[in-house]
Amino acid sequence: MTPANQPWHAANLVALDLEGSGAHERGDEQILEIAAIRLVDGEPDMATAYSSCLDPGRAIPAKPWISPGLSGLALQGQPTLAKIRGDLLARLAGTYLVGHNIGVDWRLLHRHLPDLTITGLIDTHRLAKAVHLTGKLGLTDLLSHHQLSGAVTAAAPDSRPHRALWDTTGAALLLPTLIRRHFTSDPTLAQLLDVAGIPTAPAATTPPANPQPGPEPQGTLFD
Repeated sequence: MTPANQPWHAANLVALDLEGSGAHERGDEQILEIAAIRLVDGEPDMATAYSSCLDPGRAIPAKPWISPGLSGLALQGQPTLAKIRGDLLARLAGTYLVGHNIGVDWRLLHRHLPDLTITGLIDTHRLAKAVHLTGKLGLTDLLSHHQLSGAVTAAAPDSRPHRALWDTTGAALLLPTLIRRHFTSDPTLAQLLDVAGIPTAPAATTPPANPQPGPEPQGTLFD
């Protein structure tokens, strides 16, 4: 049996979430916090969960999208990305990364760790769109709708919504819930990827001949 034809929960899955300084900074956006949780038989293995704040090397202006505790000089003295680089590569290399709007997290992570090679991306937001025809699709909204918020807080009691560990735990618990809602039987990895998989690299686009200025991006959104 090829890996793609195995049950989805047999795949090497790791839930991931980053908190960043804001997409408006473009190439200067810094990772402020990261969490990664391995999924074992489709469930988060909290005993081996990893979470760390990162020292960005500068003050972070307080903005609406910056989670409490991550702005100003609050992260001064935390590990640098260079310090935890080896640990991240060991945990994430060759995995399928799972997250809510995981493409946003992957672009920022890959920008800072260009030598990290993963197998694929599974987006719970994309899966949620296949399940929910109406309603809000933010992570906290979906967790509340599926009555998972309490379970997330119990599993990550030292975290809170819109922080890396809480949101990573939320995505890890939301994935099997959405799978059960969407599929009539346990899907294979290939079937899950057909619905929730996204490319690891953005499609190439041709810039307009006369680009017009637009509104400034508002940064990395919470959900």
